[in-house]
Amino acid sequence: MVKKAASFAALGGLVYSTDGGRHCPDCNQPVDACICKQTQIPAGDGIARVRRETKGRGGKTVTTVTGVPLAEAELKELASALKKRCGCGGGLKDGVIEIQGDMVDLLLEELAKRGFKAKKSGG
Repeated sequence: MVKKAASFAALGGLVYSTDGGRHCPDCNQPVDACICKQTQIPAGDGIARVRRETKGRGGKTVTTVTGVPLAEAELKELASALKKRCGCGGGLKDGVIEIQGDMVDLLLEELAKRGFKAKKSGG
């Protein structure tokens, strides 16, 4: 059973405007000028943790890098640079850089060269 809103204000704010197009529901700015996701730096201790994973990936080995203290745009650039350095594929999912294959030592060396504190995590 869906309740009807008594007024437009009860609907939760502006969703579309012909003036600026779609608006972000969090900051009520136009999507092009949204400030919500641009400056968010993940909270943590500032240490990048590099680990090798195979669980849930059909037996394929993936090296993950978590805890890098960068915003989303810089993290995307770093992921691209690390993929080029390793010469393999990968991606960025939810703030975690995934590199295909067992590249732990190479990533630790590259992150240290770029000025990040990096640790080997896991076994």
